[in-house]
Amino acid sequence: MAYDPLPPFWAGASLAERSAAYDNSTAVADSPALIAARNAEAAPFRAARAGHLDLAYGPTQRTAWDLFPAAEASAPCLVFIHGGYWQRNRREDFCAFMAGALERGWSAALPGYSLGPEATLTQIVGEIRAALDWLQAHGAEHGIGGKVVLSGWSAGGHLTAMALDHPVVTAGLAISGIFELAPIRDTDLNEKLALTEAELAALSPMRLPVVQKPLAIAYGTGELPELRRQSRDFHALRAEAHAPGPLIPVSGADHFRILEALKAKDGEMLRAAEDLLRFG
Repeated sequence: MAYDPLPPFWAGASLAERSAAYDNSTAVADSPALIAARNAEAAPFRAARAGHLDLAYGPTQRTAWDLFPAAEASAPCLVFIHGGYWQRNRREDFCAFMAGALERGWSAALPGYSLGPEATLTQIVGEIRAALDWLQAHGAEHGIGGKVVLSGWSAGGHLTAMALDHPVVTAGLAISGIFELAPIRDTDLNEKLALTEAELAALSPMRLPVVQKPLAIAYGTGELPELRRQSRDFHALRAEAHAPGPLIPVSGADHFRILEALKAKDGEMLRAAEDLLRFG
C-alpha cells in the first residue's frame, strides 16, 4: 500500500479543524501558566551556571549554544533542542529541564536556532547540523567530550530525527515530535513556515531512509491524537527497519507536562537515554 502522509479524517476537515488537531496551547488550558513557570525557573538556573553561555556557532544571537559541562569531560552529554513549531520559543527558557541530566553527572547543551518566517525550515535544519558541527569541533574546549544523546521536544523532536545521522550523535530522544510535515502544511501553522512540496519530501523523517542509530520516541498519553499518532507511526517505521529504540508513552502527560519526565533524575526518559548509549 502506498504511504499516505495524511490521517484519514483530513480530507473532510476544515482549516480550523486541521489547525485544532495540532494546537497544543489551546488543548492544554493552563499552558500559559506552565510556560510562565518554565521561563521563571530557567532564568536563575541559567544565571547560576554562567560559564559557557551564548557561544556562537553562527552569525546571529539565536545561533548560539548554552553549555552546562559536567565535572568529567568524558561524561555523556544531553543535547536538547527546544520546540515551538519552528516559529517561537528560545533555548534560554528550557535549561531548567536539564536538571536531572546534570544530577546524573551528565553534561547538557542547548542550541538555539532561527525561527520562521525569517528562516525557512530548510535553513533551520541546516542550522542544527551546523550547531552539531561546532559541538564536535569545540565541545571539548568547554568540558564536553563524551557521547552525545541528541534530544528535542515538539519541533525539536523533528529536528532531532533530522540530525540523528550527524557523526557527533550517538543516540537520540525525540519527545512529542513531528515526523511527517504534510499535515502542518494544511494548518494555520504554515502561515509562517510556507512549506514547499520539496521540503515536505526532504524534511519529513517518515519519508527518509531510516537512520540505524538508537532513537527513543516519547509522547504523552494525554496529548492530542495527532501528536500521539505521529510518534507511534515513526516508531513503527523504525521498528520495521529493525532500528533500535523504544516507544515511551508517558502516562497522563500532555504536551507541556511531558517535559517534567525529562527533568526527573530517575525518570523514564533519562533512564532510556542512558540505555541507548549501550548501543553506541
